This record gives sequence, C-alpha cells and structure tokens, in this order.
Amino acid sequence: MSETEKLDAVALLKADHRKVEELFAQFEKARGVERKRALATQICTELTVHTMIEEEIFYPACKGKVEDDLVAEAYVEHDAAKVLIAQIEEGGPEEEFYDAKVKVLSEEIEHHVEEEEKRVEGMFSQARKAGLDMDALGEQMAARKQALMAQIKAQGVPAPEVRTFTAVDLEEVPVDETGASGQDGEQPGLGQR
Repeated sequence: MSETEKLDAVALLKADHRKVEELFAQFEKARGVERKRALATQICTELTVHTMIEEEIFYPACKGKVEDDLVAEAYVEHDAAKVLIAQIEEGGPEEEFYDAKVKVLSEEIEHHVEEEEKRVEGMFSQARKAGLDMDALGEQMAARKQALMAQIKAQGVPAPEVRTFTAVDLEEVPVDETGASGQDGEQPGLGQR
C-alpha cells in the first residue's frame, strides 16, 4: 500500500486478512525448517499487529454499535490465537506439534475472519450500518500499524497480552502414541477439581 493510497478501516482489516491467508497457504506448501520458521514468524508478526490495532482502535469503536456478543467473541478468539502465537514463536519447525499449531491457528483465524466479514450479520457489516467513520478509523489504524511495525523491527514482537483468559495451572502429563495420558482414564492436564 503506497502512502497516498488510503484504506478505510474495513478495507485495511480485509487486506490484512488476505495477506495472512496467503502466508498460511505458503506455510502449508513450505519445505525446510528455515522457510517454515520464516513464514511462521511473519504470520505471528502480522497477526500480532492486526489484533493490536483491532483491540486498541476498531473494537472499542464498535462497542455499543455492533452486537455485544460478536465483539466479546472476537476478543476471546484473539486470545485463543495469542496463546498459539506465543507457542509458535517460542518453538520451532523441528518440534513435534509445530506444524499442527500453525494449522490450528490458521483454522482459528479462518473462523474469526468469517465472523468479521459475513455480509449481513458480520462485525464489519454491522459497523458500516452503524455509521462508524471508517475513513478516520482507517487512518488511525494505519498510523498505529506503521508505528507497531517500526517498533517490532527495532525491538522484536511484543509478548501477546490476553484480555479474556485467566491463568490455569494445567498439569503436564506425558501422552503415549495412542493419545492416552497414562493416568487412570483422566485426560491429560484436566484433573479433578
């Protein structure tokens, strides 16, 4: 996007969606540890910035103008993605569940994008119908995105902040090849309360 080309808020967010979808498609086809690591890093960076501009600017603007449940679900979906993003960033393609984590993140993002972009009842459609100033929001989000990308280039990707999840101490239990936890029928990490 050139400096003279300005996108309204929805167009900017949709452009981000298309970019990340393409990166996931490239990851799916990628071979080699370094190529996968580079793509996963780019995916995590793009998603981190995208979630930050939505949570700092777009979602607050939607509050009271878009269905409350839709906005609440979007925050929770972001937090689920942030957990996987943190694990992907900490890990590497040589690890057993790395590709699976990227795939599940892709599926979560696909669902999230669908919820935002639905033609009639989606968040973007509702925001437009509510009369939000999409041009002003787009300018604000583009400026914040540019600042975040510069910050990431200088300091690295910030640790994701979850807004809706609370810390839960899950017991780590080894899992054998059959998927069994090795404990008397209990699911791994989900002990009795």
